[in-house]
Amino acid sequence: MIKILLVEDDKSIITTITYYLQREGFRIESANTEKMAIEKLNNSTYQLVLLDVTLPDGNGYDLYSKIKKIQNIPVIFLTALDEEKDIVKGFDLGADDYITKPFHARELLSRIKNVMRHYPNCEEEKKIKISNIVINITKQKVYNGENEVELTALEYKILLLLFRNRGKIISREQILSEIWDENENYVNDNTLTVYIKRIRKKIGDENSNLIKTVRGLGYKIMK
Repeated sequence: MIKILLVEDDKSIITTITYYLQREGFRIESANTEKMAIEKLNNSTYQLVLLDVTLPDGNGYDLYSKIKKIQNIPVIFLTALDEEKDIVKGFDLGADDYITKPFHARELLSRIKNVMRHYPNCEEEKKIKISNIVINITKQKVYNGENEVELTALEYKILLLLFRNRGKIISREQILSEIWDENENYVNDNTLTVYIKRIRKKIGDENSNLIKTVRGLGYKIMK
């Protein structure tokens, strides 16, 4: 799993970014000061740093150089400093990208993926394996043993949501709130039942009960 260090002192931004990127399969750790960031970098390995320029005990431009001396990993600046001189300074230092606040979560995800493509050693394949079913999150593919399972985009989203919450009951309402059909309309409750049935059939789960229906509550991955 790709591990990201978020260096940011705004608690609301930390919460938002952490929640969104964890949903996308990343592991997120945060530091709200330069001192804490250096401590984490000295004691753990990361594949990417998201770095705010303005910190309580320093600035991101100075911290960037220190990061590179500890771990040679990509760095994306996240900052409210949107003047040309600030952006140019970030890129002149060698930053891999520079995102000005406010920004959309999807934009951040797209930029992270783009940066990681240039660091093949950091682009680890993210996989979830339960029983004989493997979801390759990096490639967005599902396998039953060695055989690829052909799922639609929506079926894949549903299965991934259940796998990421292994052992937890996921309500039908939770699933419906997380997925959209191809026309960006909400999938209704009856249609969800059909999707679950199709997923079970495609992954060979009709009799093995990997996806368990918890009556009146929702669905749960059992193994």
